[in-house]
Amino acid sequence: MQKYSVFSLVKNALSNHENWDLAWKDPTPKKEYDVVIIGGGGHGLATAYYLAKEHNITNVAIIEKGWIGGGNVGRNTTIIRSNYMHDDNALFSEFGMDLWRRMSQDLNYNVMFSPRGIINLAHSDAQMNTYARRGNSMRLNGIDAVLLNREEVREIIPMADFSENVRFPIFGGLMQPSAGTARHDAVAWGYARQADDMGVDIIQNCEVIGFDVSAGKINGVRTSRGEIKAKKIGLCVAGSTNILAEKLNMTLPIETHLLQACVSEPVKPVLDKVVTFGAGHFYISQSDKGEMVMGGDLDGYNSYAQRGNLPTLQHVLTEGIAMMPFLSKLKMLRTWGGIMDMSMDGSPIIDKTHIEGLYLNCGWCYGGFKATPASGWTFAHTIAQDRVHELNAGYSLNRFNTGHLLDEKGLGTKTWIS
Repeated sequence: MQKYSVFSLVKNALSNHENWDLAWKDPTPKKEYDVVIIGGGGHGLATAYYLAKEHNITNVAIIEKGWIGGGNVGRNTTIIRSNYMHDDNALFSEFGMDLWRRMSQDLNYNVMFSPRGIINLAHSDAQMNTYARRGNSMRLNGIDAVLLNREEVREIIPMADFSENVRFPIFGGLMQPSAGTARHDAVAWGYARQADDMGVDIIQNCEVIGFDVSAGKINGVRTSRGEIKAKKIGLCVAGSTNILAEKLNMTLPIETHLLQACVSEPVKPVLDKVVTFGAGHFYISQSDKGEMVMGGDLDGYNSYAQRGNLPTLQHVLTEGIAMMPFLSKLKMLRTWGGIMDMSMDGSPIIDKTHIEGLYLNCGWCYGGFKATPASGWTFAHTIAQDRVHELNAGYSLNRFNTGHLLDEKGLGTKTWIS
């Protein structure tokens, strides 16, 4: 790692980036690799990093049709948590929490992990009972969970609406104190820099246009920058999964949808937790710059767009104002959408496929960013060992045929009253 004096740092800061070293190289694709990872988002970068770090496989290429950080890894609301009820999801996500806690040290890059806690609000006795059940399940899996009553929630977030005649009264909530946020760009840059330093080729502006498959085995990939042979290929492209699956004549149990988010103008520190609205799909936290970072619902149709949708955002912000009325006074700075592959049971797929040498990582629904390290770690294991790890054994593609579903209802931020 190159060291800089205070003088050189100041000089570089004022140099309009002219003399800055490249964080990672921009190589010409080689003719052949041991492993090609398609998708240069958080999951793809983490997979390549752990292939090198944990399995000593460094003849690896990451193929990204755009630029590093231009996809979902740079278009999310940065929430990190493991507050799941089902064992497979809970243990997988808690393993990921351990990776988050030491990520800055592992990558030698500050990802700004902030374990500020997350609170899921409850708006009825029935929802409190549901949260109590989920909290008990979390604790049985060694995950911190605290069931809060109405007054305890009021002490933590007094700016919420605790009026007596409010449409969605706050009865209490479920808190995971160790959950929080991280800087999404820093996560992408940290993994990219370390993977590059370990010998991985990061190939940007390189679109996949086809695959070379013969006798049931993957042999390579055709790209906008030429043909690349590979012994193994991992698909890790989030909302674009169905596009590539179609090129392989594969039909997957996922749909592509657009998730809306927005940020407000910066304000003084007012919220030091992540809070979710239990009567709808709305969640909020405050960034280190003071912006209120808000996420919400899906557009009501399948889409590959990455733009804000005002009718959906109006619905989202209506929920936010119902929970925290002061939000009505804030101006919105920007909005955006993230394309996501939604599985039929709300849980992801990390598995081998029927094509030898082809591996699949998709179906992350609302929880893709928080799963970045655990997804990369287990996907790297699956590719390197040609077998799933026990942590992602439940995320099989075949579960949709056998009926062994992990039904979290597609939501980790709240629990429906059922």
